[in-house]
This record gives sequence, C-alpha cells and structure tokens, in this order.
Amino acid sequence: MNPSLKLFLVLIISLEISFKANLWANLIIIISCIIYLLAHKISPKNLLLLIAVPLLAAIAMFTSIYLASPSKVIFAWVLFTRIYAFVFAGACVTQTTTITQLAYSLEKNFKLPSKFVYGTLAAFNVFPKIKEEVIRIQVAGEMRGLYLSFWSPRLYFKAILAAINWADDLTQGMTSHGYRENQPRSIIQKIPLTKKDWLIFVAILTIFQPILFLT
Repeated sequence: MNPSLKLFLVLIISLEISFKANLWANLIIIISCIIYLLAHKISPKNLLLLIAVPLLAAIAMFTSIYLASPSKVIFAWVLFTRIYAFVFAGACVTQTTTITQLAYSLEKNFKLPSKFVYGTLAAFNVFPKIKEEVIRIQVAGEMRGLYLSFWSPRLYFKAILAAINWADDLTQGMTSHGYRENQPRSIIQKIPLTKKDWLIFVAILTIFQPILFLT
C-alpha cells in the first residue's frame, strides 16, 4: 500500500478505537497487525520489543481500572488491548516504511510543501550526529571533572547550541546542492498512488466499521 494511505489508515483506525470501547476490535487489530508484520519478515527481536516495551504501561492501566472497580474488568481488558492495538498499528507503518518513502509520498501524492519534507528528512538524518555530540559533551565534561548526567540541563543546553550551528550548516548545504523553496524538483524515488491502493484503503475501513460498532 502507498505509504501515505497506510499512515492515514492507521491514524483513522486509532482515532476510532480511542472513542469506541470494543475488546474484539482491539484483538482483531492486534492479530491482523502481527500477521502483517510477519508477512513483511519483521525480526523476532523487534517483535518481542513491541510486546515487552508497552507491557508495563498496559499492566498499570489494567490494574488501575480493575482495582478501582472490579466489576469493570472487561473495560480494563479493553484499555489493556487498546495500548497494544496502538503499538502494533503504528508498527505496521514504522516497520514496513522508511521515513524517506513516507516523506516523498506525502510530497508527491498529497502536495506536502517540500520545505517540510526536506526539513523532516534532515532532522531524522541528524539523529546519529546528535547522539555522537551528546557523548562527546559528556566525555569533555568528565575530562574536566564534571559529570553530566542524562537529565542534566547543562548537557542539553550545550547540545542545543551545537544544534543551532548545525542548522546553519544544513541550510548552506541544501542551498549549495541546488535546493530552492517552491521550485520544481526532479523525482529521485517515485512513490505511485494507484487505484489498487485506494481500493485496499477503502476495503479495510469498510470491513472494520461493522467489527468496531456491531460486535
């Protein structure tokens, strides 16, 4: 499916289950998403992380509802499964689509301004450099006998100063490579939006509505 339609589909379904408490719908979403991820050959490690990371929040949600009112055990299970429905639905986008594909799709298929597209791509691609910079700042501080913990304001202040310098470098780099806002650009990676994509999008939404509202 087209990356943009896949994102919109997940957002619509997530919004619907946020307002409608339906245990069966949540379970169907979770099972369907797991099958979809397995079909796209998700690694066992990533699948286990998707199960393990939200587990504490899901248990806390279930426990708080159940202890407050044991008669609402079904609603507690609804909230428990809803967290996993959100996680696995989001994973269907993040684990099967790259940020580059999604950005190009939003730009070409849904006319997202190019400045947002390339700004987003620049931000994602600079994440590894941010990690390296944070480590460098911590090491430099330790050499001066200053320990900068993960939650230290001084650490993030220094990182923000470095990011401001990177912003100017990114601007100059994009300009030197011929980027001009509101000017036509050649297409590096074509992301088609076909009738088949729309049919799949409409079919999934149509099938899901009676499951959500009638079961």
